[in-house]
Amino acid sequence: MHAHVLVLNAGSSSLKFALFRATAELERVAAGAIDRIGRTDSELKMRLAAKAETQRRPVSASDHAGCLDLVLDAGRAVAGANGVTAVAHRIVHGGPRYFTPQRVTPDLLQELRRLSPFDPEHLPMEIALIEAVHARFDKLPQIACFDTAFHRDLPRVACVLPIPRRYETAGVRRYGFHGLSYEFLLEELVRLGDPAATTGRIVLAHLGNGASLAAVRDGKCIDTSMGFTPTAGLVMGTRSGDLDPGLVSYLALTERMTAPQFQDLVNHRSGLLGVSETSSDMRELLAHEAHDVRAAEAVALFCYQAKKWIGSYAAALGGLDTLVFAGGIGENSPLVRARICEGLSFLGIELNASRNAETAGLISADTSRTTVRVIRTDEELMIARSACRALGPGMASEKS
Repeated sequence: MHAHVLVLNAGSSSLKFALFRATAELERVAAGAIDRIGRTDSELKMRLAAKAETQRRPVSASDHAGCLDLVLDAGRAVAGANGVTAVAHRIVHGGPRYFTPQRVTPDLLQELRRLSPFDPEHLPMEIALIEAVHARFDKLPQIACFDTAFHRDLPRVACVLPIPRRYETAGVRRYGFHGLSYEFLLEELVRLGDPAATTGRIVLAHLGNGASLAAVRDGKCIDTSMGFTPTAGLVMGTRSGDLDPGLVSYLALTERMTAPQFQDLVNHRSGLLGVSETSSDMRELLAHEAHDVRAAEAVALFCYQAKKWIGSYAAALGGLDTLVFAGGIGENSPLVRARICEGLSFLGIELNASRNAETAGLISADTSRTTVRVIRTDEELMIARSACRALGPGMASEKS
């Protein structure tokens, strides 16, 4: 009889989930997602580990909490008599206090509510999901795993914001995100026997609809592109990335734009979508770039900025030993990887064209001084591992 951990990974309009049997190696028995939450074309997709086909069914729910019963029903159906014995959540922002997985308590929930202004795009939704689980199964253990944790030891020079110091006492600083993905990638590099994982200089590039990069030296993160919120850094699917802060006052003066309207602009209507005016999906932009200059400029901007971040982090690290591509774009677009790496031979980066085209695990040329890899990240597995560590042996609980 094994315990089962249900992992909930909530995005702005999606809810990914995975069910793990708590064996020695954590066995994934099911995984799925509900996309386009709140829209009429929303659907649940789930795949069982023992079967090849993906199950699909329409979903009618206005928010993430409304999708919960479907996910819990799916989890119970797969777990059988054992039931779900713990739920683990990806929490995007832990603020200045939370850097390790935490069992959810009333005090933790209260602190997360206080932190909601740090990340109004994610935290309220994640809190609502935790509360919805508790309302159904009040004794079911829940574990919060924080996306900021990987960056907890950033050097002070990399986390201080150049604004009056009094704001720092309120927790205003650079935090960094995608930490669960980066933690998984670093563990994979150790498993692959890459010496840079423990004694070298690495740039990890998590490139997807949300995109960021991290510089890692000797197994510790020393810098990362996202900042106080996940909106900062590299241009993304619908997020702007870094902007001149003077734009806030300019738009307030010329368009009477309010703070909530600006928040919506830079998180939901900018990035690749804003530049292309057609799509936030890199696959669609690549398909149309030959005859749509707007799509071509969006792709070029993404690749150019990623190249600049890699170069700046090589400078911060004093060189580069390993570059890792991950995330939906990083894992699946050979063309984007090639364009980003083009012209970086001065950093020792040379790709093997055929390996890159096939998305091999190792895509650098044999003559490349820098190792370049593609690793499929697994945030859900990392969350499940973190939850099991936090719960300890036995994982005894009420079953759902």
